[in-house]
Amino acid sequence: MRRMLALVIVLATVSCERTAAPAPARWDYPATRAVDAADTYFGKTYPDPYRWLENLKDKTVEEWFKSQAALTDSVLAKIPARDALAREWMELDKLKPASYSSIVYEQGRVFYKKTLGGENVGKLYFRQGWKGGEKLLYDPAEFKPVGAKAEAVTTIESIVPSPDGRYVAMGFSSGGAEYSEIRVLAVDSRKLLPESMYPSYGPIGWTMDSKSFFYDAGKVTDIKSPEIELNRKTRRHTLGAEVSSDQDIFSNESNPELGIAPKEMPFAAIDESYPDYIVGNVSTVQNEMRLFYAPTSQVKPNAKLQWTVLAKAADNLVRGTAFYKGNVYAVTHTGAPKYKVIRTSLVHPDWQKAETVIPEAKDSIQSITKSKNFLFVVYSDGILGRIVKYDLETGKPAELKLPASGTVSIECPDFRSNQCIVFITSWIQPATLYDFDGDKDTFEKSIFNTAVSYPGFDNLVTEEVEVPGHDGTMIPLSIIHRKDLKLDGSASAILEGYGAYGISYTPAFNVRHSIALRGVVLAYAHPRGGSEKGEAWYKAGYKTTKPNTWKDFISCAEYLIQKGYTSPGKLAGTGTSAGGILISRAITERPDLFAAAICNVGVANALRAEFSPNGPVNTPEFGTVQDPAEAQGLYEMDGVQHVRAGVKYPAVLGVAGWNDPRVSPWQPGKFIAAVQGASTSGKPVLLKVNYDDGHFTEEKTVTFRNFAGQFAFLLWQTGHKDFQPAS
Repeated sequence: MRRMLALVIVLATVSCERTAAPAPARWDYPATRAVDAADTYFGKTYPDPYRWLENLKDKTVEEWFKSQAALTDSVLAKIPARDALAREWMELDKLKPASYSSIVYEQGRVFYKKTLGGENVGKLYFRQGWKGGEKLLYDPAEFKPVGAKAEAVTTIESIVPSPDGRYVAMGFSSGGAEYSEIRVLAVDSRKLLPESMYPSYGPIGWTMDSKSFFYDAGKVTDIKSPEIELNRKTRRHTLGAEVSSDQDIFSNESNPELGIAPKEMPFAAIDESYPDYIVGNVSTVQNEMRLFYAPTSQVKPNAKLQWTVLAKAADNLVRGTAFYKGNVYAVTHTGAPKYKVIRTSLVHPDWQKAETVIPEAKDSIQSITKSKNFLFVVYSDGILGRIVKYDLETGKPAELKLPASGTVSIECPDFRSNQCIVFITSWIQPATLYDFDGDKDTFEKSIFNTAVSYPGFDNLVTEEVEVPGHDGTMIPLSIIHRKDLKLDGSASAILEGYGAYGISYTPAFNVRHSIALRGVVLAYAHPRGGSEKGEAWYKAGYKTTKPNTWKDFISCAEYLIQKGYTSPGKLAGTGTSAGGILISRAITERPDLFAAAICNVGVANALRAEFSPNGPVNTPEFGTVQDPAEAQGLYEMDGVQHVRAGVKYPAVLGVAGWNDPRVSPWQPGKFIAAVQGASTSGKPVLLKVNYDDGHFTEEKTVTFRNFAGQFAFLLWQTGHKDFQPAS
């Protein structure tokens, strides 16, 4: 991709160094040099004085990050109540007996990952039958994956049981790296088989005879290599065989006729409920799917699969597919901005003439799930969810009468039956799991449900409002606060936003919401770029329309101030991952509006993101510097490029995960370097580096400690009495 820039784009990088503006002495920031580096795209030059920080393998760069981390750790350690806050969340977590995930039913055995309250990471369990006695199958503490440090905690990233229930393919990881080592567990003996695959995003699925499985693989083994996410493939491993002989069944190398680009991820697996075909999905972050299929009879040693096109990106299929009696069902936004369900023949697909089986509604489709005889369609208006059950035999849809309201989801672990599990949660109500009988339309508390009551949460309330945006568009805003809150502007407030990939920021419970019991207002903006209001809402905060995302966030901040929930000196903003675009541009556009901000493992240097390991796969969402309009759009969403010397910026904490495979640590690092050298407010601008974390981690101790530090920083800077250092 970068080689193609030669004739269209001039890239100019000069190695001369210059001295950055001195930082305020009171914070004693590590020295940060600036170099005369720049990129020129379509006649416009973009200086990049902190380009050198991108070379994470350079010892000087490593020392710079360590120095920044040491300063930040020393400052955060002086904030009262930080450690107490982390302990508070762990104590609340201990109140819940257990949480469950990855529930799968195979041949009478129910496999699942279970995490006890207060337990750091989950373990693999199984039952013989839905209500059989529970047995511990595997504790990840017994295993140390490739590349793990001696002190690192191992986590189970994925579990894929075989159709006969005799094996479980698992992906093990550590330190939040996400790339896994795959090992296979023999269920009856509880022993790991000797074969190992690393690094991988994990197992994908099994062949129906349970003798082999499909998994993700790449061409390089260095997970920090710029090439790590390029030219990936689906391989098939036969139990007992040499891994080096594993067959490449779906990739740009084995299937050049399919036009799979280096940045596209090719995943292939067999849907057990429809085992005659193997389905391949070629994906980036683009929601519209590219699908292929081939007869499973072709899955045999040394045989090349003959793939047939099932769907093109232009067919606008999103949010899942399901197969039933020769038909394939899918969700599309073609002619339906809030999505509809359609179907066509699998053998002779024609999506342009597909039959609409569930028309567009007023709220948006979030997902589809299939049981033996039914298709379940989950809807949301951004706050409240509902489920429609579609009878695959009669073609009749009916809305389920749910036992509670809130954000809903449904899983059907056993495709051979109509027994499913429905999850319902909200901002201040913990998730409740219900066993749903699709034949009888009955709900009862699931055997996996663990009821819990958190002290004090009954003193909280939530409000759902809509806020006028900069162009008159009404922006949804969720607000959590104590019932006795006085709207006099005296409360500290934390406003969070995301707005990317068409992901709806639907309500979900978190013990971290206990911070509201201290009088803090928690608010969640729902800016354009998500899909709370459908496909049009998503595309209105996408590529060149991305400025709507941070402008909507700014509008929500102004509303909180106008209505007295908080005031500029009390308001903090935060954005995570793609939300780094939102927060870095919100504070560079309106530095006067915020007292403090967090850029949490956030994209803050969008013009350079394309040249990071995870960059190419994300160009369908944010754009590429190869296109003149998109290059300008990337500049607009680039926080680093919009930092200006002499501006009184709010206090800023950047957070980087040293093992982050999605957002390179230099993204928040360069933003902090720029603000440190430019701000004249005298407020702290710090960089927290989590060396035991990646983009995220399952480890509760790491997660709670991380967010306690972030909240402590924000509440210190917004004047909350519990978080003021002694001096």
